[in-house]
Amino acid sequence: MRQIPVPRTSPGLSVRGLTVRFRGTTALNDVDLSLGRGVHGLLGPNGAGKTSLLRVLATVARPTEGDVRILGLDPQELGERTEIRRRLGYLPQEFGYYPTYTVREMVTYLAWLKDVPGAQAPAAVERAAERVGLGPALDKKLRTLSGGEIRRVGIAQAVVNEPDLLLLDEPTAGLDPERRLEFRGLLRELGETATVLVSTHLVEDVAAACAEVTLLEAGRPAFRGTPDDLIASAGTDAEAPGDSPLERGYTSALRRHRSERAQEVTA
Repeated sequence: MRQIPVPRTSPGLSVRGLTVRFRGTTALNDVDLSLGRGVHGLLGPNGAGKTSLLRVLATVARPTEGDVRILGLDPQELGERTEIRRRLGYLPQEFGYYPTYTVREMVTYLAWLKDVPGAQAPAAVERAAERVGLGPALDKKLRTLSGGEIRRVGIAQAVVNEPDLLLLDEPTAGLDPERRLEFRGLLRELGETATVLVSTHLVEDVAAACAEVTLLEAGRPAFRGTPDDLIASAGTDAEAPGDSPLERGYTSALRRHRSERAQEVTA
C-alpha cells in the first residue's frame, strides 16, 4: 500500500468548525483547535464532548461538519486515513480485550493492526510492556489481571508503534498512585517527540505532565492555555470550589463560561 510521506514538522492536529451530532444531540459545536508536539490536557465535566473529540481524532467517528487534519492528513480520504492509523496511538475510555490472550499476544495483535513490521514487533511489544511496568506480566492471561493492570495493557498497545499522535481517554483510571506517577513521567517522555492529548478528570495529572490545557464545556472550548494560566483565571473568585489552585481555576473558568453562554442566549 502506498506510503504517504509527511514532514515531521506537520502540526499534530488541526480542527476548524468541528461539529458532531448524535441522534439530535450536539456533542461538539463549532470547535477550533490546533495542537503541536508536546503533552496537552483535555478537561471538562461529564458530557462536555471530550470523548467525542477523541473519537473523531482517532478516526473512529466522523464529524457532522467541519475540517479535520491529523498529522497533516485528511481522515476523510481512505489512503490518508490508513496512514494516520499507522502513526496513531489511541486508548479509548473502554478498552476492549480478549481475556484468554496473554499480555504479549494482545499487544502483538494490536501492533500487527498498526502495521508494525513483523521483525520489529517482538522488541516493540516488550518495550511497550516495560514502559508501563508490565514486563514481568507479559505471559499472563488478561483474565488474571487487575483493573489497573488491564488499563496499563491499554496504554502499552497505544504506544507500541511509537506514535506521532497519542490520544488517551482517562488513562489513569484504576491506576494506583505509584503507577500514576510513573505514567506522568512516560507522558513527558512521549511528548518530546509526539503530540499527546490526554482526556482526564484528574487535574493534578494535567498540572504534572501537560504544557497546555483545553477545557470543554457543553461541546465548546471554555478555556485554552497553560496550567499556570488556568490557575490565574480564578483571579479573585474566592468562592470557586477546589482543593488546589488548579481545581479552583478549573471551576472558575467553567462558571465564567456558563455565565457568558447564558448571557448570549438571553441577549
